[in-house]
Amino acid sequence: MFGLVPPSLGLGTRHAGLEESLAYVRGPRVGRDVQGKDGDDPVRRRELLAGAAGLAGTAALGWSAVGRAQVTAGSSVGLEDLLYSGATGGPVPIATLRAAIRTARCDFQTARYDRLAAGLPGLISTAVATRRDVNGREGTASSLLADAYIAAANFMVKLNDDPLALTLADRALQAAQVGDDPLTTADARRAVATVLRRTGRRAKAREMLLSAAADIQPAGRVSPEQLSMYGTLLEVAAYTAAVDGNRLAASEFIGEAKAAAARLGQEANYRFTAFGPANVTLYQISIAQVLGDSGTAIEHARTLRSAAIPTAERRGRYWIDVARAFHQWNKPEPCYRALLAAEHAAPAEVRYRPPVHRMAEDLLRADRRSLPGIRDFARRIGVPAA
Repeated sequence: MFGLVPPSLGLGTRHAGLEESLAYVRGPRVGRDVQGKDGDDPVRRRELLAGAAGLAGTAALGWSAVGRAQVTAGSSVGLEDLLYSGATGGPVPIATLRAAIRTARCDFQTARYDRLAAGLPGLISTAVATRRDVNGREGTASSLLADAYIAAANFMVKLNDDPLALTLADRALQAAQVGDDPLTTADARRAVATVLRRTGRRAKAREMLLSAAADIQPAGRVSPEQLSMYGTLLEVAAYTAAVDGNRLAASEFIGEAKAAAARLGQEANYRFTAFGPANVTLYQISIAQVLGDSGTAIEHARTLRSAAIPTAERRGRYWIDVARAFHQWNKPEPCYRALLAAEHAAPAEVRYRPPVHRMAEDLLRADRRSLPGIRDFARRIGVPAA
């Protein structure tokens, strides 16, 4: 569609150790899970944010004398307080703000969600104050503010708070549109489209993603940052099409993303996209799983070594999608092994993801003699039934 021809990526080594669960392949096509990757569990979200509010906010960003962000103890939802009561932070130098935003996005990718939750309100407040205070660098400050909102929107999607995620993503887009960085604008449009998809507005989400991709479509010599953002937009468009049941469009878009990854030629993390051949395979797993093609999802998973995935958050997501495919396929033992692998890769991913809790609850009702330690696992991640 966008003019990239997907070549072979040459991925295909077999897993060992924890990855032996992927020996089960070629399963049936079963009913679609239209809920997609996440469910809505505001109680779990509140537990995380309430716990994070009790942390020392200064530790979250590691700032020294200037721009130190405070997360007030007892504030249950710091981001909501910030959005609806107004920002109270002070301005900092652009370089300081950029470093703090990088820290927040690294916390997301390393699944340090408690620290991220503690730091985000102060980060956004400081970014707002910095944009208001700068003279002559308003475009750069606006783009950085958009990045801060994007980090928060991504986190709220992870915690299944779609209304707050949409508010944050919309503010990200508004800030990006007056900024000076087209790739930040593209990322903000992706953030908005993600929430639109999750709230049932799939056609609008896909339209926004494809428009954003067209606006930054690589032509000739391009930067790896541009290529990574372009490929990411196509991955999300492919998943959006799959959630909508459109197999043809999903195949077309993920093929274009695969071509972009081949052109990039490496596993990378430009613009915090974690984009590369491995990430395309992750989306192929997700697409097959959401379409109900459990065996196809596992076949894709077999071609990928989890060690090749560049971030802990994505490694946890990989194993959760593998578990979901086995769960959908009614194979409790490999599902459980995949959940243990997810916990090993990114403990916070299994603690706060409602799909994991639902799978654990189902496994608790299975024959526990074949699932040693399942009750302890369920207790560790906070399943009430355990």
